[in-house]
Amino acid sequence: MTQSLIFAPMGALAFLTFGVLLLIPIRRFRAGALGQITADDFKFGESAAVPGHVSIPNRAMMNLLELPMLFYVGSLMFFVTDRIDGVVLGVAWAYVALRFVHSAIHLTYNKVTHRLIPFATSNVVLTVYWVLFFLR
Repeated sequence: MTQSLIFAPMGALAFLTFGVLLLIPIRRFRAGALGQITADDFKFGESAAVPGHVSIPNRAMMNLLELPMLFYVGSLMFFVTDRIDGVVLGVAWAYVALRFVHSAIHLTYNKVTHRLIPFATSNVVLTVYWVLFFLR
């Protein structure tokens, strides 16, 4: 199997991260223009005065910079050791799909019990990804 195929799910997750990053200033500038926030609301992070619809993209961004780092590292480990096969690629895409679902829920209607399912499942899939590496 072509080892470079692993870069497709890695790229998809990276572009999801960039998309969420773009939402942060969009929502902040819009809220600023509407007088819902001021620059001082961000002086020491986000103050309690920042409305939820403004702070959610920032929290979603943090989610995409936490455990997904282990996905990127694991993917590179598979790549440099020439261990990518259909199973590894399938698990990688499953992880990315679950992160997309989690982010979509988080950034839209944001029902915690709904987003918990893809979040928790993605963490199980990520653990399987790492176990696969060390079992092979």
